[in-house]
Amino acid sequence: MATRSKRMRALLEKVPGKKPLPLPQAVALLKTFNNTKFDQTVEVAIRLGIDPRRAEENVRGSIVLPHGLGRQLRVAVFAKGDKVDEAKAAGADIVGGADLAEKIKSGWLEFDACIATPDMMGIVGPLGKILGPRGLMPSPRTGTVTMDVARAVREYKAGKVEFRNDSTGNIHAPVGKLSFDAEKLVENIQTFIDYVNSLRPPSVKGQFIRSVTISATMSPGIRVAV
Repeated sequence: MATRSKRMRALLEKVPGKKPLPLPQAVALLKTFNNTKFDQTVEVAIRLGIDPRRAEENVRGSIVLPHGLGRQLRVAVFAKGDKVDEAKAAGADIVGGADLAEKIKSGWLEFDACIATPDMMGIVGPLGKILGPRGLMPSPRTGTVTMDVARAVREYKAGKVEFRNDSTGNIHAPVGKLSFDAEKLVENIQTFIDYVNSLRPPSVKGQFIRSVTISATMSPGIRVAV
């Protein structure tokens, strides 16, 4: 087991164990952990009362947070014809077709989101083994396979977050930067929690959201009262 640093031990002493805190109080405590040389990303982890082995209970979605993520996402678009100009005008970082697919196959993955028009999925489909494990594969369910590429690009540039539960029924997602005002972080986190709660599968019995924890890149987690 790795030895915790002096800094991490000091931060852990501030955390009230597993006792959940009201969200505003949890965020206020988290912001006191802002003692690194870079602006840490704030993440939320939600433990769901689902059976991830059952396809109908898996939870997946995307949302544009009220105050964004505090960083500019790099967006790649597969399109042709007029949609190329639409994507570029909306701020896409790279737009292409077969040429972009070959670039990705050769190992280039310098983008955070990938969008495709439906007529380009014949080119994009074979990239599934590369993009899928990285959460970058375009999907109609998350709005990344669409003819309205301009809207999709603008949403990701504004800080759209994609998420899905992992094999243990947990969801992890970025919700901003530690430098954000506390009120903005609270609003982003609450918006995310509320949206996840709205996706409760009908077959789930009992408590859907079992626990919520927030943390920063280099901080311990803080339990949030649900």
